[in-house]
Formats: sequence, C-alpha cells, structure tokens
Amino acid sequence: MSNPFLEFLRPHKTVPQTPWSATSRWDISPLRTCVLFFGLFIFGLGDSLLIQSQIGNAPWSVLAQGISNRLDITMGWSTFGISTLVLLLWIPLKEKPGFGTLSNIALIALAIQVGVTLIPAQNSYPIGIAYCLVGIAMVGIGSSLYITCGLGPGPRDGLMTALHNKTGVRIGRVRLGIEGAVLIAGWLLGGTVGLGTLMFATLIGQSIAISLGVVSRVTSK
Repeated sequence: MSNPFLEFLRPHKTVPQTPWSATSRWDISPLRTCVLFFGLFIFGLGDSLLIQSQIGNAPWSVLAQGISNRLDITMGWSTFGISTLVLLLWIPLKEKPGFGTLSNIALIALAIQVGVTLIPAQNSYPIGIAYCLVGIAMVGIGSSLYITCGLGPGPRDGLMTALHNKTGVRIGRVRLGIEGAVLIAGWLLGGTVGLGTLMFATLIGQSIAISLGVVSRVTSK
C-alpha cells in the first residue's frame, strides 16, 4: 500500500502548468509577478545558507565568493556582476531574456546579500550540514516557483540551453562543463569548496524535481 505523503512528494519529470504559468516571457500579471519574486527570493536565501554553512558553496557561489574576496565587494554585488556578465554572453548566442531573467539577476543577488548579512556563519560542522540541507531544499522550492512562471530562464540556465542549441552537445554535458569551469575558477580565487558543494551537486536535481511535483499536486486540486 503506497504512502500518501511519499506519493505527494514524488518527483515531477516535467514542468507543470499552474495558474500562474505565462504564455510568453513578458506575460506579466500581479499573481505571476508575486510568485516569481517570492521564488527568486527563497532561492537566494537558500543559496546564502550554503554560503554561511562554511562547508562548501554551490558552484556559482564559489565563484562569486572568490571574486568578492579578491575585489573586496559584497556577495550581493559579486553575484549581480557575474549574472550580468553571463547575460551579455547571450548576445552572440542570440538568446532573448524575459522578465524573469532580469528579475533573477536583481532579486537573487539581493536575497543572497540579505541572507549572508542576517544569517550567522557556522563553525559547527553538523549545523553546517543542516544549513546545507535546508538551503538545498529552499533552492529547489524557489526554482520550482520561478520555473513554472515561464517568464524566461535565469542567466546561467539560458547560457546552458543556448550553448546546447548552438553546439548540439548534450545539455547535461554542457551544464557539467560550465559548472566545472566555474567551480575551478572560484576555488582558485579562494571560494569555499567542500562537502556542501558535493551535497548541492548531488541533491539539487532531486530537490527541484520534488518541488515541481508538490507544485503540480497543489495546483491541480
């Protein structure tokens, strides 16, 4: 006999249609905008929990932290600058941003800065692991909300799909190549790599899939 709770948490393999799903990347409405902004903010706070765990960041935050340390700027500004530069790489790839793309750049950077300012950094390894698990869950929830809005991918996801479309290389390999390069560059610049980084790489896909499944079930009722 199946467990109703586990069935509710069953991962979703596709992006579900929701009451806030857009028909185009600039199809803005009050509900859609609220869901988008909430999702992006939750995403950024989740990312900040990994940073404050001090046991390893997500790959792009490793790079942002390395640049932040080298240039003596905040994590928020570092994240914002990286996202903007990645967006500029869309131009030769002829990828077009949406409202969600631009919101992603501003709100995730803001949320990360709020998080690293208000959430205390941890020196306890067990608490650091707890930070990572909660952070990964929050990134999954935030991702599922902004993805289902359909207002355009974030700068990093858009770069990945554009390179896939241009080169024909499998999308998983493109993602691995980009994130591997980013991770190495961030580590060389002094960003924190560790167990949290491995946890993020291992669990984030499942976290997003489960979150999409929950969104699908909640909105289908």
